Amino acid sequence: MPNKIVVIQGHPDLSRRHLCHALADAYADAATQAGHAVTRVEIAGLDFPLLGSAEQFNSGEVPPSLKPAAGAIAASDHIVLIFPLWLGTTPALAKAFLEQVIRPGVAFIYEKYGAKKLLTGRSAHLVVTLGMPAWLYRTFYCSHGIRGLRRNVFRFVGFSPVRVTMFGAVENASDTRISGWLKIMRKLGAESR
Repeated sequence: MPNKIVVIQGHPDLSRRHLCHALADAYADAATQAGHAVTRVEIAGLDFPLLGSAEQFNSGEVPPSLKPAAGAIAASDHIVLIFPLWLGTTPALAKAFLEQVIRPGVAFIYEKYGAKKLLTGRSAHLVVTLGMPAWLYRTFYCSHGIRGLRRNVFRFVGFSPVRVTMFGAVENASDTRISGWLKIMRKLGAESR
């Protein structure tokens, strides 16, 4: 059965193509060829304000430039967020995007004893590129930034399961290694996982 998939490319640099762009392309192309409906979001190409207060987050509206992305996420079966690890977590622009589209009234509703999840029934996949070896981030740093994003953002609003794939030591990766990573992304896209 075809899925509605949103592929969000979160590398903040539009001046040139990065591995994140190639990973997003491989996933989206394979998903489309498998018959899934794919919506692409290029965060760096969007113009939106940063949130400056809790009041803006809690009672503000999704900016007009992000309404199509927020609507696609709400209508999706599965989302894929691809980004480079910067200072142990997502780049600031990707975090700012998530703050705008994963907010009260859109992704959850505050209730007396917690929050009602509005995005249940959807799955997510975080694909992360790292300068360091992935095993080092997992073991020594305990994947702290990714664990927080997975639990405090995606699971908090109802995404389940939330899978994580990490590609490490990307700066010095050989063409053969990169080709293997793209093959993994094509397989994931075809399976919509």
